[in-house]
Amino acid sequence: MVTAIILIKAKRTGISDVAQKMVNISGVSEVYSVSGSYDLVAIIRVKTNDDLAVLVTDQMRSIEGIENTETMLAFKAFSQHDLDAMFSVGM
Repeated sequence: MVTAIILIKAKRTGISDVAQKMVNISGVSEVYSVSGSYDLVAIIRVKTNDDLAVLVTDQMRSIEGIENTETMLAFKAFSQHDLDAMFSVGM
């Protein structure tokens, strides 16, 4: 499983439209509107790097309103949920 975080700058008037279109792409698990230098953050979970490449270079490229993106690959997940599973004694 490949997890990536995509930071998205969108046209000011199209942020909601971009977010809705992103959510409809297979492999996009969540999209957040955020404050700061970027407008949206998308969490991607796909099977392979090739699937990620198709998502970013083919599917996202067709979305009107995206001005710029930065894609970050996740190496390891740290989560309270993971810790609970590791230390669970079956309760």
